[in-house]
Amino acid sequence: MTVSLKLGALALPALLAACADTGAVRRASDPNAGFSLVAQSSRQATGSGGVWAQSAAEVAANEARARALVHRRTIGPDTAVQVALMNNRGLQAAYADLGLSATDLWETALGPVPRLGVTISGIGEVGLARSLEATVTGAILEAATQKSRQAIAETRFRQAQYAALGETVALATETRLAWIDAVSAFERAGLVGRAQGTADAASELAAELGRTGAMNRADQAREHVFTAELAAERADARLEAQLAKEKLTRLMGLWGSDIDFYVPDRLPGLPGRRPGGVEVEKLALSHRTDLAIGRLELDAIAGEYRLAGQTRMISDLAIVAGAEAERSGSPRETEVSPVLEVDFEIRVYDTGKIASRRGELAYMRAANQLAQDAVNARSEARSAHAAVTGKYNVARHWRDEVLPLRRAIDEEALRSYNGMLASTFELITDAREGLDAELSYAEAKADYWRAEADMIAAIWGGSSGGTD
Repeated sequence: MTVSLKLGALALPALLAACADTGAVRRASDPNAGFSLVAQSSRQATGSGGVWAQSAAEVAANEARARALVHRRTIGPDTAVQVALMNNRGLQAAYADLGLSATDLWETALGPVPRLGVTISGIGEVGLARSLEATVTGAILEAATQKSRQAIAETRFRQAQYAALGETVALATETRLAWIDAVSAFERAGLVGRAQGTADAASELAAELGRTGAMNRADQAREHVFTAELAAERADARLEAQLAKEKLTRLMGLWGSDIDFYVPDRLPGLPGRRPGGVEVEKLALSHRTDLAIGRLELDAIAGEYRLAGQTRMISDLAIVAGAEAERSGSPRETEVSPVLEVDFEIRVYDTGKIASRRGELAYMRAANQLAQDAVNARSEARSAHAAVTGKYNVARHWRDEVLPLRRAIDEEALRSYNGMLASTFELITDAREGLDAELSYAEAKADYWRAEADMIAAIWGGSSGGTD
């Protein structure tokens, strides 16, 4: 018996080497293992693919590309996102986590490491035989569980891919929002600056009339305070723009002379048509990274605790096909949209054969959390769609209803002034009200673009509070 154990021990390295999965080893040992999913999906979600820099030369190349895109240029939101995804070091740290997960899979796919350790716990041939028996038995058990351990490692690796994608979308969303905030602040400062010129003229006129005795001190103060308030408002808008641009600079990973770039002084106008999105729930359930990670977590727990085979599928809820009337900005407009049946299925395994109560509880906790996450995803998608639609309607109302009326009032006031039917101060009063309308429209327009960025995050699972 001792001879056969010795022969088994000598054959142990060859046995363990045969357990290696060469295909998995090849995939996991690739320096960019798993990153193709991140790059392709982030391009689909944000318009720009992530870039994983793994050497000093690649980092330098990304910095040079970023500089070429922004240095002394006026950049749009797509360029800002593109630079952030290639140059933000926090995102690169998240990509390193993906690489570590690939390394874990690589190690598991290699199979048990061939080793032979002998501890003689007895005397002579009996002790050696017992030690060899324990070594061979342990190695055989490790090899026997190789397939299940590798399956779990594969699942964890896929989770890491979706986690990296979630970080990418979150950074893209936050960068786009920072660009919107910066441009919106510059637009506000510009509008206040234009009004301040008119206010300064009125203030000077009031002072001149005061010197001649044609205007009392109280009326003069009313004109002067408007000018002073505008100056404070403009200074505040400029500071807000500076801080928003600094945040954008930080998200894009720029420093030194590379921060010498510009953003437009006004946001783009509204798109020509009202946003669609009757399938936002379906898109969210298909693309959300947190739901993909949750699904994989169930598979990992099932593998770790050796759950029995799949027995049935359940859905977090089902939406009955039908139709709903959705009000638009005008009370006379009604849009009828089909409500699609969307099921989010969750695998339920037979837990009767689980040896450990801990395994059963871990699985049911993950299953219930995934069901709640799916409910949340549906709600967040609906909320995001309602927000982008509602903000569009509000901004369109300011653009199409309020501003034309304000311009008509301003034109009539100017005619009255030119015909000496109205005073300078009546003209200034109308100008004040016109400024308020312009500022309200600018803010409503910014709210729409923010809502659009948030809807992308709601569909893909990113958030505006991501990588900094």
